[in-house]
Order: sequence, then C-alpha cells, then structure tokens
Amino acid sequence: MQSDGHIILPIAPCTKPVTYGFHPEIEAAVDAPINIPSITLANLTREIVVQRGASRLWNAYVQRYHYLGHQLIPGAQLRYFVYSGDTIVALLSFGASAWKVKPRDEYIGWSTEQRQRNLHLVVNNARFLILPWIRYDNLASKTLALISRRIARDWQQRYAYRPVLLESFVDDSRYRGICYKAANWQCLKKTKGRGKLDCHHDNDKPIKIIWTYPLVPGFRRHLAIEA
Repeated sequence: MQSDGHIILPIAPCTKPVTYGFHPEIEAAVDAPINIPSITLANLTREIVVQRGASRLWNAYVQRYHYLGHQLIPGAQLRYFVYSGDTIVALLSFGASAWKVKPRDEYIGWSTEQRQRNLHLVVNNARFLILPWIRYDNLASKTLALISRRIARDWQQRYAYRPVLLESFVDDSRYRGICYKAANWQCLKKTKGRGKLDCHHDNDKPIKIIWTYPLVPGFRRHLAIEA
C-alpha cells in the first residue's frame, strides 16, 4: 500500500532479502541441481501450498528466482507447486485482483457499483515461475492450462465461492506473454503504469500487458449481477 501511495511506513532499521538461516534444509533445497532432471510434460500435477514447510519452500524459490521476489499476498490467495513426477518445475500464486483497470473493466462491461460488489470473483495471477534450469517447450502453457482447469474448484474448497475470471499482468519490457496466448488467455490492452491500487494517477509503475481467462461461460453475467 505504501508503494501505491496510501500509507507511509517508518524506515525499517535493517532491510535484507528473505533468508532461511534457521532452516538450512530450505536454503539447500532451492539450490540449482547439479544434474538437470528429466521431466514428462504429460505427467504434470499440482499441489496447493498448505503446510508451513511447503510455504517456506515456495517463498524461498520465488524470492531467489523470480525477478519480483517474494511478497506477502493479503486476503484470499492460493499458491501452487507444479510437479513432473517428483520434480518441482513451476510455482504460481493467485490473489486479489486489481482494484480498477480500464481495459479489463471495459472488457467485462460492469458498472462501478458492480465492480465494487463482485471484484472478489476476479482472481489475479500474481506470480508465475518456471524454475530456470527447467527448459521444455510448451511447459509454461501446459502449466497455465493445468491450473486454469482446477483453480475454481480449489478456490471454492478453501473459500466457499468460485471465481469466474482470471487476470494477469505481464511486464512487456521483459516478456511477451506468449505462454498465456498458447493457454488460450485473451490479451487486452496495456496498463498505464498506475499500479493495482493507485488513486493519484502517478503513472510511475512498469507498463504491463493485461491477460484474462474466463473460468465459466457467461462470466460477464456473473460479474455484472446486482445485489
């Protein structure tokens, strides 16, 4: 919230990246392997992060290998490991959607009141990491397809409601989002660099490409429903 201009936090006495000095097994587990494992794309499975040890491991992987690092996800959220056999190949997280994004909101066609009421039905893909030593054609798109098929059910089991639309924001200075296209996500327009919660029109964030994926037919009807 501080980065989006809503609050000002005191300066931390000491800032340093997330480490797991008291958990050397976690630090060792996220090291790049000496021998690159062989994987089978037809045998991908997903595991929801639940236990504390799995949470630490997920956080450590993302902190070390994702360019944005690890950040806590407020509110409703799901994190996933994706495996091929016993080998972790990818990690994803989903959480609260952006408060207001003009191209997305025009695409949905909802009013301000409808957005405020039904925004929880849109879920944001906040992190997507393919481990850097895992390089297989089509792995990213197959991973997205696997999670997209299961996340509505997983979300309902944890939070007792089903989301109807996924969104993601891809930094186009780094990536083109081809894997989202291959997984049948729809590309909308680009953001204006205002951030997820911006209300000051600062436009000081990276420009990102907006991708969406409907989880149910007629998702607009669900999102534009009145009280």
